[in-house]
Amino acid sequence: MELYAQMKINPFTSTCFISPKVFNLSKAMSQDGASQFQEVIRQELELSVKKELEKILTTAPPHEFEHTKKDLDGFRKLFHRFLQEKGPSVDWGKIQRPPEDSGSPKKSEKRTRVASSPLRILRESHAIQPYEKIKARGLPDNISSVLNKLVVVKLNGGLGTSMGCKGPKSLIGVRNENTFLDLTVQQIEHLNKTYNTDVPLVLMNSFNTDEDTKKILQKYNHCRVKIYTFNQSRYPRINKESLLPVAKNVSFSGENTEAWYPPGHGDIYASFYNSGLLDTFIGEGKEYIFVSNIDNLGATVDLYILNHLMNPPNGKPCEFVMEVTNKTRADVKGGTLTQYEGKLRLVEIAQVPKAHVDEFKSVSKFKIFNTNNLWISLAAVKRLQEQNAIDMEIIVNPKTLDGGLNVIQLETAVGAAIKSFENSLGINVPRSRFLPVKTTSDLLLVMSNLYSLNAGSLTMSEKREFPTVPLVKLGSSFTKVQDYLRRFESIPDMLELDHLTVSGDVTFGKNVSLKGTVIIIANHGDRIDIPPGAVLENKIVSGNLRILDH
Repeated sequence: MELYAQMKINPFTSTCFISPKVFNLSKAMSQDGASQFQEVIRQELELSVKKELEKILTTAPPHEFEHTKKDLDGFRKLFHRFLQEKGPSVDWGKIQRPPEDSGSPKKSEKRTRVASSPLRILRESHAIQPYEKIKARGLPDNISSVLNKLVVVKLNGGLGTSMGCKGPKSLIGVRNENTFLDLTVQQIEHLNKTYNTDVPLVLMNSFNTDEDTKKILQKYNHCRVKIYTFNQSRYPRINKESLLPVAKNVSFSGENTEAWYPPGHGDIYASFYNSGLLDTFIGEGKEYIFVSNIDNLGATVDLYILNHLMNPPNGKPCEFVMEVTNKTRADVKGGTLTQYEGKLRLVEIAQVPKAHVDEFKSVSKFKIFNTNNLWISLAAVKRLQEQNAIDMEIIVNPKTLDGGLNVIQLETAVGAAIKSFENSLGINVPRSRFLPVKTTSDLLLVMSNLYSLNAGSLTMSEKREFPTVPLVKLGSSFTKVQDYLRRFESIPDMLELDHLTVSGDVTFGKNVSLKGTVIIIANHGDRIDIPPGAVLENKIVSGNLRILDH
């Protein structure tokens, strides 16, 4: 272990770097010897982590022991993979644009159509199909029986801290005082009432959101929606230097306040399985889950996609559908679907070698990105989970704790599992199915007259001449929801807006109209009050403008 103390393991590549003090020793070793040396170090580190985790487990109260043990066992498996895997997880030379189904075969394909043609199989099984083709199939008469085989799962592990709010993000008011959760429940209740069905809602909470979410669920007791919850795992953050867990016990208080984290939404497969809900729903005859982020207000149940899954045109069941949509300049960093070794594969920007980042961001080469709206076969999840065959790349997320300690947390993404499923498919959906609210700039859009609200679903106003939303950039004075709301006496008319940039101490009076490109900049020490009833069209406003009552 003295030799280990003179070494440092890079947490991003799992490669051992040897200090000058032992450089000559490593140089003298054969290549095989060096590999064995690294393996010994990895084994020593895994043993040290195992001992630390066992110490933490001893602090678990009896009623939490089994649950904590499952979490720590899951972390150990992830940590083992983290130490074993080297370098980028994708070989850029093998990445290709996935074949796209335009809706009809080309003439050359018609002439060469053969039942066993690899090209045909690839096009049918791994193409990205246009939503228009899916929709053109129409809906069956028995839409109720199709809906009764669906479970809606919302990813509800996030906090509203990025928008200055405490507690679960899903409880932030976004439209007419309705929260994300309110709108979700309204959507599913509308489905159940309209089609006389029993589509349940499942919330995947984290230890950060579980308690507050459960408190609020009683308000929906009268709704025609069965609501279930389960918790994703709780993993220990690890010290970036020592690679040992920061946590000393299972508590969340005191020195352990920042010691734990939820390991990303890729944890859904194991946690859903472990919760028992997977088997429950399979036993009830459910066949698919529709998974999406709870803050994506465009992620409603789509009957056409569901029908495509339940009644596949080629008779071959599809185990995994990822909704993708066309990139804009705001989405160039989003994960994209690629063809990799004959299968669809999600590639995130963190996996791309630096030399190819610009190519990855290219809208012309990779024109689509993942919305994280996913349709997944329950039977396939059960099969793959029991075979330990769900393969997801590890995301290494560096953080700095309040005390200044540098840590890393190991995460996975739910969409990365697409390559583990059979007959997976991408569907290029309209942009309207991707309406996330990550910032107050997004919040301004969904609160405005750009959208109308009906049964929990937002639809773009027919009065809007363009199908795309304006580009809105609100400055740091608007970051917190409380400050944002204080700066708008009412939400401006934005039907004819193309671009809005606001910076500095700016407030808006009632009934303001914004059209074209509007830029409002209050320099440091200045303040701009946009007066009630003002109409700003293709304007740049700067300097100091105060409206005084008299």
